[in-house]
Amino acid sequence: MPPRVGIVLGSTSDEEKAKTAAVMLEKFGVEYELEVLSAHRDPRRVADYGASAVDRGLQVIIAAAGKAAALPGVLAAHTTLPVIGLPIYTPQLAGQDSLFSIVQMPSGVPVAAVGLDAAANAGILAVQILAVGDARLRLQLQEFKDQLAEGLRL
Repeated sequence: MPPRVGIVLGSTSDEEKAKTAAVMLEKFGVEYELEVLSAHRDPRRVADYGASAVDRGLQVIIAAAGKAAALPGVLAAHTTLPVIGLPIYTPQLAGQDSLFSIVQMPSGVPVAAVGLDAAANAGILAVQILAVGDARLRLQLQEFKDQLAEGLRL
C-alpha cells in the first residue's frame, strides 16, 4: 500500500523529536514515508517533493523543523495538500523561532501547526484529516478518544 502521509524532517537531528508522529500513524495503520529535506540547503528537492506529493499518492504532509523552520511553508507553497508544521524546540530562542516561523504564514499559504515537539499531535491530526474520507479511521479515532476520556494516556 502506498504511503498516505509524508513526514519530512528539516534535519536528521529532528528525528528523535518527530518519531512519535510515526508511532501514532502506525497505531492507526496509516502508511507513511520519511524524508530528510532542508528548505535552506536544498530548496529544489523540497519544491520537487511538494510538487510531486499528490501524484505519489500522499494526502497529508507533516513537516518538522527547528530554528528558522521554513520547511513547512515551502512545502505548502508547492502542494495543495494539507501541511502540518511540527516546530522543534531549540535552546537559542526556546523554540519561539520555530513556532513563529510556522504559524506566521502569509495569506494563501496556510500551514496547520501543533505545539513545540508535539509529534504525537501531528500524527493524530494527520489521521483526523484522513478520517474525513475514511470510515475505518473515524471509528478508530472514536475508540482512541473514548480511551482518552477514560483516563488512558498516549
